[in-house]
Amino acid sequence: MKPIIELKDVEVTFRSRTGSLFKPHLVRAVQGVSMQLVPGQTLGLVGESGCGKSTTAKVMCGLQAPTAGKVFFQGDEVTKRSAHYRKLIGRVVSVVFQDPATALNARMPVREQLLDPLAVHSIGSKEERLARINDLIHMVGLPASVMEALPGQLSGGQRQRVAIARALSLQPNAIIADEPTSALDVSVRAQILNLLTDLKQELGLAMVFISHDIQTVRYVSDRIAVMNGGKVVEQGEARELLANPKHPYTRTLLGAAPSLLHPDLSAYGKDQ
Repeated sequence: MKPIIELKDVEVTFRSRTGSLFKPHLVRAVQGVSMQLVPGQTLGLVGESGCGKSTTAKVMCGLQAPTAGKVFFQGDEVTKRSAHYRKLIGRVVSVVFQDPATALNARMPVREQLLDPLAVHSIGSKEERLARINDLIHMVGLPASVMEALPGQLSGGQRQRVAIARALSLQPNAIIADEPTSALDVSVRAQILNLLTDLKQELGLAMVFISHDIQTVRYVSDRIAVMNGGKVVEQGEARELLANPKHPYTRTLLGAAPSLLHPDLSAYGKDQ
């Protein structure tokens, strides 16, 4: 099966604010990362803050150019992306951000925010677009009344549902979800995770799910890649990796404070 996105030995280096003009300090945010996103599969990226997982995801969706290495999109190399490929990737891969406030315009009603990507990509007639956004709002479990609301009039969980609906508007093949539950109350996190899982199964989506909480990643992932210091220290099938972690850092993550969502991981890989 041809991967939707593939990274080969990708590196991303930034100039830090310290250092001088002639001797800048360089930060290697991503170092030699290789991974694939396969249709219908959820890849979990896990690691502590600053480990490079969000930068890796930005490379995958075209928001960050790699300093070195290669990026492939549906088998074609897109390391140096043309305008054509940028638009194509935007149709196929959507992003759900940590804080829906960054993805939603505070001054624009929900209806207009859902119509906007359809208009930008010239999809359907006006009537077809309205029908599409009504389907989207129903799909993410929101009442039709939210269409006229501004983001500030909605709860955090409702805003994230709107952001998910917007990400689904172009009928993508894949979603990159960057810490989509960490800005939400604990009581709402499970609802959003269940929604993402249901949508993945219903629509046949591939997904990259990014989190610092390995137990939350375990809940949604088919494969897991553990990142530390800009490198992938371990990756494999979720069940096998969690039952038999090889790298000390993976064992450290598993031994850290239990997730409020799933407090006990000890049975995973045994009786489930």
